Amino acid sequence: MKARFTAALAALLFSAISIVPAAAQTRRETDADGRPVATEGSSRAGRTRGGRQPAAPSPEQIRASAQEQAALANTNCQVSEAKLLGTTAGNTSVYEIACAAGPGFILETKIPPTATSCILLAYSAETLRARDPAADPGPQCTIAANADTQKFLREYAVQAGVACTVDQVKVLGQSTDGAVMYEAGCSDGAGFWLKQLNNAWTKIPCIQVLAENGTCDFTTTAENAAFVKAYFAGSEAASCDVTEARLMGRNANGVFYEAKCANGDGVIARLNAENIVQQVYPCATAQQIGGGCKLTTPSAAAPAPTGGRP
Repeated sequence: MKARFTAALAALLFSAISIVPAAAQTRRETDADGRPVATEGSSRAGRTRGGRQPAAPSPEQIRASAQEQAALANTNCQVSEAKLLGTTAGNTSVYEIACAAGPGFILETKIPPTATSCILLAYSAETLRARDPAADPGPQCTIAANADTQKFLREYAVQAGVACTVDQVKVLGQSTDGAVMYEAGCSDGAGFWLKQLNNAWTKIPCIQVLAENGTCDFTTTAENAAFVKAYFAGSEAASCDVTEARLMGRNANGVFYEAKCANGDGVIARLNAENIVQQVYPCATAQQIGGGCKLTTPSAAAPAPTGGRP
């Protein structure tokens, strides 16, 4: 294989942000004489000269500030709802935002601001808690519009060009080049791995993932067989009722698939760049093609001819 998409994936884990909740910063308490007293999250610098806490920002002000930070973070998010979660020890503010289209983010007003997708935060929290149920994953998205992460993941699959009916998607982790990897499963066919890098998408069929020693939890052997059988339509290999298939590899002449047929025979097919079958080799005579057939049992394949090229 020329490119390997299924190299070891690292878990996407985010350090928990320690924040003082916004509510704690704006809460006012008084002593027995009615004078303001310091509460959690308050400081001398945060109070007015008269000893009063500054007024809490309005929802409109919070959304305007969050929109500014979202733009600086290059999120392409038109903020539809925003929540001020609090401030950090570094005196940065932390917001949760929902977007008019696509998943929301947790924003921190660093220079430049950082934006972490609600989808990836949920994945990180799930991974951390699987390792340690008591782990603190930090702020999570709670705005109702951000709750349905599967909806956003299915939208990712559409953006990546997956044409099937997507019914399951999950985050896989991060590849060595910094791309975020996802797996998408289909209710009507084989699934894909999806690679997102610099806002560009690449889709990798699960049959290729398996050839590169990866795994696809949402795709069955039968679905991969149907994926290859569709390529065989109208070719010499069309008579093979494919029950199992594998991607063998590719070279300058094309890409090679092995297919096991329902009658016990098998074939190797060479396809061109347009996935059109160019040549078919019966397993019985294909020992020299990429090491021969692996899915057809020796008893089902006839002995190889002696002498000459197959």
